Amino acid sequence: MTTTDVSGEWTFPESHLDEFLAPRPQRRILALDGGGIRGILTIAILKEVETQIRSANPHRPGLVLRDYFDFIGGTSTGAIIATALSLGMSADEVEKLYRNIGPRLFARAWRIPIVGAAVRFLSNEYRDEPLAKELKHVTSMCDLGSDRLKNLLLAVTRNATTDSPWPLTNNPRARYNRVDRAGCNLKLPLWQIIRASAAAPHYFPPEQVMIDDKMFSFVDGGITPYNNPAFLMYRMTTHPSFRLEWPTGEDRMMLVSVGTGSAPELMKLGDRQSWLWQYGPKIPSAMMYAMSVDQDISCRTVGRCVHGDVLDQEMNSLMPFERSANPDEWGPPILTSTPLGRAFLYARYNVELTERGLSGLGLDGTKSSSMRKLDAVDMINDLFEAGRLAAKRDVNLWNQFPNFLTPMHLRASANLNQTKI
Repeated sequence: MTTTDVSGEWTFPESHLDEFLAPRPQRRILALDGGGIRGILTIAILKEVETQIRSANPHRPGLVLRDYFDFIGGTSTGAIIATALSLGMSADEVEKLYRNIGPRLFARAWRIPIVGAAVRFLSNEYRDEPLAKELKHVTSMCDLGSDRLKNLLLAVTRNATTDSPWPLTNNPRARYNRVDRAGCNLKLPLWQIIRASAAAPHYFPPEQVMIDDKMFSFVDGGITPYNNPAFLMYRMTTHPSFRLEWPTGEDRMMLVSVGTGSAPELMKLGDRQSWLWQYGPKIPSAMMYAMSVDQDISCRTVGRCVHGDVLDQEMNSLMPFERSANPDEWGPPILTSTPLGRAFLYARYNVELTERGLSGLGLDGTKSSSMRKLDAVDMINDLFEAGRLAAKRDVNLWNQFPNFLTPMHLRASANLNQTKI
């Protein structure tokens, strides 16, 4: 049995996702950043999103995010969360998972005390066995093409062998996912893909994956340009290369991007001879942060931003405002009832993990420097609380996505008023 794509030009082997991939009036995308144990902050925000969706669908109290979003994807810790959600777990269940496995995932590799400090930068900080064991349990050892995945899933990895990003999805129409192809990606163990996406250098060793009788070494997807995978997911659902070609438009597509906390850091550089010693170790994280912001900006310019923090004093938040007579001031916001011809509606939910950002949430006195660490297991409660408070402040689906609030197959005849964003 075969099926065809939207153009009718290509045929594909039959898949359990064929009905799901049939044309629909609207599509919803959820993108989740990488960030280690700070993923608990992401989960706190997702709990509020799920709560509001359930509130809009009182006849479906057990509704989970998989029932609402057509495509859920993530990088590193975001890939772990995306996988759990795509397998049907609720946000509450994912929170329990993280609180349970977090301390075990970041169990330090054993070292002889005398030489431990000397090898710290020459070896992996944590053992990979606990992470692999937990991922095998969560996925029940299914593969990427499993019929347990009822929607589309993305995990961003980096293939160190080919020196290139490898975003892996269960899209049965993607070129390397054809089941009649040798080395079909859909046959890869799901746990191993997620383990590869989360193989952060220095923290965990690379993941060795056999594909079509060739061994490849994979490392954390966060060291690709897609630690924030939002714009990548837009591309993968609309460009003909990926054979989905979902319709675009402010009334056709929505994209929600959730971060793990931003941590801009001001530095006082010393003399010219010492600046590299001071700043050098921070270059990788600075580049990752810059690339994440760039992905965010791409979404805010191609899409229509309905929520997002201020980017800088020149662009502001890139949310649409009326022109002001004073060039140094912003006019009133443009109502969502006024179409602007953008490709999708877009919201970016995140928390600034600085003293200023935490103070704005009423978390004065919280150690912001400790919360920024990828392995800050002892800060799980603080990270979760920061995400919870930010979500209560920022997530308002009724105002931000009024025409997307209920799944099309559950849609009630509610009057959804267009309001200011």
